[in-house]
Amino acid sequence: MKAGKARADGAIEANALARLSAVELLEGYRTRRFTPRDVIEDVIAALELTNASCNVVVTETYDQARKAADVATAAWSAGQPAGKLTGVPVSIKDLVYVAGVRALGGAPANRDLVPTVDGAVVAALKAAGAIVTCKTTTCESGYKLTADSPVSGITRNPWNTKRTSGGSSGGAAASVAAGCGPLAIGTDGVGSIRVPSSFCGVVGIKPTFGLVPRSPGFSPPSWASLAHTGPIARTVADAALLLEVIAAHDLRDAASLPVPERSFDAAPVKLDGIRIGSSVDFGYAAVAPEIRKAFQSAVETLGSLGASIVPDCVHFEPDMLERILKPIAYTEQAAAVAARDASALAGSDGDYRDVVAKGAAYSGVQYVEASYRRNSLRGSFLEMFGKVDAIVTPTVAVTAFPAGALGVDEVDGVAVDRHLGWSPFSWPINLTGLPAATIPCGFDSDGLPIGLQIIAPWLDEGLIFRIAAAFERARPWTEFRPQMS
Repeated sequence: MKAGKARADGAIEANALARLSAVELLEGYRTRRFTPRDVIEDVIAALELTNASCNVVVTETYDQARKAADVATAAWSAGQPAGKLTGVPVSIKDLVYVAGVRALGGAPANRDLVPTVDGAVVAALKAAGAIVTCKTTTCESGYKLTADSPVSGITRNPWNTKRTSGGSSGGAAASVAAGCGPLAIGTDGVGSIRVPSSFCGVVGIKPTFGLVPRSPGFSPPSWASLAHTGPIARTVADAALLLEVIAAHDLRDAASLPVPERSFDAAPVKLDGIRIGSSVDFGYAAVAPEIRKAFQSAVETLGSLGASIVPDCVHFEPDMLERILKPIAYTEQAAAVAARDASALAGSDGDYRDVVAKGAAYSGVQYVEASYRRNSLRGSFLEMFGKVDAIVTPTVAVTAFPAGALGVDEVDGVAVDRHLGWSPFSWPINLTGLPAATIPCGFDSDGLPIGLQIIAPWLDEGLIFRIAAAFERARPWTEFRPQMS
């Protein structure tokens, strides 16, 4: 059955189905305005179009998706949907395993890796009736904040294909932004969900460390103590729904938290009584002027919604990157590929080999000393959350830079580390394990999206969704879409 054959009179036109939210799709299935098979055909068409210009797909699973869509269509027809996401398409970042589908993870050394088991999140999604459409692009092992890799090339931004999508979950964020289905799974070790979601103008959430299990299969297990798995979506309600499905306890992941099943309320309500601390620069970071302006406007909107704003609430030392993050992150990256010899890394990016070499050069003393400093950073946030309920910052200090670049060398005339210095707001939250989300809050003068980061105390994702939903109603962003041709 081709797309459109099963549509009832008055149903949504064919090429619009892929752009609907998960909530809208589920309502459409319930009222029989269209079927999962209709939607999958539209999503596949959208992915093919977007992939041609943005390079977002590593491996397609379209045949399997069509078969799953037929099963979901029959389930809805019988009035017996299997779970919360029956018939809803979702893409999976290529670091996460899907049984029977190759898992390159951006690495030439993984060219023959075909897992025989689903990652925990994929198993949960399938159990909920979701339909996996493809594996999306990432950089090698998720080591940088773009999705470019030797095995898949450069991933581009649908708002401007001359710019990067960000990363490392760049294919996921770009595909959602371009209207290739409502949901995607990303991973985040130093900002890899939030950075591309900010650059592409979508919602991305890094849950509390351990809330979403990463096993089996996270290839390789880089950023071991830093990496989170989480949702990317167009709307706050969709992100909340996806997180409900994938949050679970799994003994195969030593970091997995034994918390009960979660549910989240994404209904927009006033923010009366909520104390929100704001920081445009963490007390030291260089931030582009247009980011500062958009952030200030977003904070004013939060205040107008009833929140009590506590300005300039965060002050950190500027040496955190060198003294805390790199000794931990680079060492863990090196450890993830320690069993590979030089020939196995020969096809890797030079920047990746450089990170691995630097990681291998750190001593155990330096790693443990950085871990002590990390604990102090966690304590700083604990103290702040005694004074405020949540914290907002810009998501990234810049908007999307030219595609193919590792990063930028300066921000607002100030020299920064090209690898991570232009994203000073993301990786400190990985060091602490706190939950954080990015939501769209504006555009720069080139029409590129700007993100607002919302940080909450551990396991308080519900507060993030409350703040985000209120902001979404006040400043709706789904009416803005990149014009894909």
